[in-house]
Amino acid sequence: MRSVDEQLGRALAAAVRPAPVRVAIAEAQGLLCAEDVVAERALPGFDQAAVDGYAVRSVDVQLAGTEPVRLPVVGEITAGSRQPRRLQPGQTVRVVTGAPLPTLADAVVPVGYTDGHHARVTVQQPVPSAAFVRRTGEDVQTGDVAVRRGAPIGPAQVGLLAAVGRAKVLVYPRPRVSVIAVGDELVDTDRTPGQGQVYDVNSYALAAAARDAGAEVHRVGIVPADTHRLREVVESRLLLSEIVVIAGGVGGSMSDEIAAALSELGDVDTTRVAMHPGSVQGFGRLGADAVPTFLLPGNPMSALVVFEVMVRPLIRAAQGKRNPQRRVIAARLLSPVSSTKGRRGFLRAQLLRDETNGEYLVQPLGMSGSHLLASLAEANCLILVNEETTDVAVGDEVLVSFLAQRG
Repeated sequence: MRSVDEQLGRALAAAVRPAPVRVAIAEAQGLLCAEDVVAERALPGFDQAAVDGYAVRSVDVQLAGTEPVRLPVVGEITAGSRQPRRLQPGQTVRVVTGAPLPTLADAVVPVGYTDGHHARVTVQQPVPSAAFVRRTGEDVQTGDVAVRRGAPIGPAQVGLLAAVGRAKVLVYPRPRVSVIAVGDELVDTDRTPGQGQVYDVNSYALAAAARDAGAEVHRVGIVPADTHRLREVVESRLLLSEIVVIAGGVGGSMSDEIAAALSELGDVDTTRVAMHPGSVQGFGRLGADAVPTFLLPGNPMSALVVFEVMVRPLIRAAQGKRNPQRRVIAARLLSPVSSTKGRRGFLRAQLLRDETNGEYLVQPLGMSGSHLLASLAEANCLILVNEETTDVAVGDEVLVSFLAQRG
């Protein structure tokens, strides 16, 4: 039986980051930048008012506060103005936030420091040079790296790219994941199951899990348990995917035939992994491009746990994430749990926080069977039980792995 770490190591060793592509900045959110974006112009590009007020020479208002300083208002400059203005000694120009400063002005007096008059303003408080002014290049200088290669692109980075005039940016795209469900017993959600048939849960749930991990997902849907047809479908998806996930490809009477069909496309290794649920699973690299391909159990609960442990980290690694694993913390157990000796347990649970002391608490869910999909829907974490532990008592500290946040 192979260890969890060894199986995961095999998967992560197959991680291949897709080649960079250039996209519009509006489409770059959530991706990693694939280039150093060098600013070709300063930000701000000119000295501008940081507040609504009056552009002045600071020397002309240095006595304000000890005696009234009255200055004639010789005009107004609005944001976006392109008409050059020159300030003479002893004058002021009314400005709005973002307006370019007139020549010779080195400060802005906020409206609140004045009587607010439009023709001749009384300044009641002095301001030093550069006060309430956004200086040229204060944020980014020409030649600075605005967004670095490998940086995640979030709202702030999108805004910065726009601010330095970049319409497009080179990014590492989301890895493409194809999800296939295998089984003659499966029907899609738009049909009524007959005797012995069940709805296809896996292709929907696993496609959602892949999307949540950051992948671009193609849900192939149901493929009959026919080796020729499965090989044909998988072969076509290998040309369009960085990762292929097949649910229902291990366990049951068809598993040997499915593995044999896929072996014609490359090496597939079906084995037992020291974990529960989802011990029986497969992994291989198929096609001319050696595309990582996972064979997952047909049981939806087990398939989702194996996806979480094995497939999700590969998707994150293919995106270039520095730490592809979920965050793990310690929490105190609110109910006892049992695990299988010799296998690492991944037990669904709800993570709570004690409001009095901030301590994490964890409540196990649905311990009675690996088929209980509803309990996973209620879970926000997995309790991790090591291979040597069979029973954990109430109050004991356990490690838990976060799942996706619930809104």
